[in-house]
Amino acid sequence: MRRTLAGIGKVLITLGLLILLFVAYQLWGTGIYTARAQNQLESQFQESLVDAGVDDPLVATPPTGTGSTSVPPTATNVPPAPSVPDGDAMAHLVIPKIGLDSYVVQGVDEADLRKGPGHYGVTSLPGQRGNAAIAGHRTTYGAPFGELDALEAGDTIQITTLQGAFEYRIYDKVVVAPDAYQVLEPDPDRISILTLTTCHPKYSAAQRLIVRAELVLPPGARPLPSSVNLDDPTVKREALGNALSGDSGSRTPTVLVGLLTALIGGLWWLLFHRHPRWTTWIIGAIPFGIALFAFYYLLERVLPANY
Repeated sequence: MRRTLAGIGKVLITLGLLILLFVAYQLWGTGIYTARAQNQLESQFQESLVDAGVDDPLVATPPTGTGSTSVPPTATNVPPAPSVPDGDAMAHLVIPKIGLDSYVVQGVDEADLRKGPGHYGVTSLPGQRGNAAIAGHRTTYGAPFGELDALEAGDTIQITTLQGAFEYRIYDKVVVAPDAYQVLEPDPDRISILTLTTCHPKYSAAQRLIVRAELVLPPGARPLPSSVNLDDPTVKREALGNALSGDSGSRTPTVLVGLLTALIGGLWWLLFHRHPRWTTWIIGAIPFGIALFAFYYLLERVLPANY
């Protein structure tokens, strides 16, 4: 009986450690993927800016602390709105107060948001009339919007697109239901706004935290024409609920890799108990660690929500 209880205790401790490792992978390990993607997006976006003949002032003077970078709100000779494929870089986003410096991809699918903040394709582009909306993770995949709740009215948001550099000033922060698609609609009281959306509260996808900012324009200036139909809200109804809500992909690879990981772990345990040496421990730890990382990678993608 004592041996049985001891065996059950070891199994439970092992499972607890594996769960803690998975939580650590979600909070920090996923950031490795995003960091690599951000490096690629930076190179891609800067090349696109050169082709479009647009400068990015945010690169020359990156944000530090709570200072504000001076960004021209509009461009004199504005190139036409480009067509950016989903998953490609479409903007450079900087929020000095929270130290955010990130490249925004086009699209808000799970694959897009793993790379960084994503632009809702059903909304206007930054700098244009209407509402430009961007979603971002709050705790996983680098947590680009992790400190969004620290922003207050009057704080600035700076963003460069292939049409120019723009500055926004925050005027509202609210919490809404996951399907409150109205936040993707234009504000009838303001010509051009930027909306940032993320999960709320932290470590949950139960609600959405919404930060809204208005385009700063010099006297007599106007925002750029919108590249979307501002009179058609129907396509926006589903967009907000889909973004950041997770996507249960194929479970078969996850199950197979999980079984393989368990098999490798079992063989490692048997080998170490027959030959309890540090060399045996290392020999087993390497393939088990690789298999476990692959299992976590797949498991994270079939969960019902990514925060």
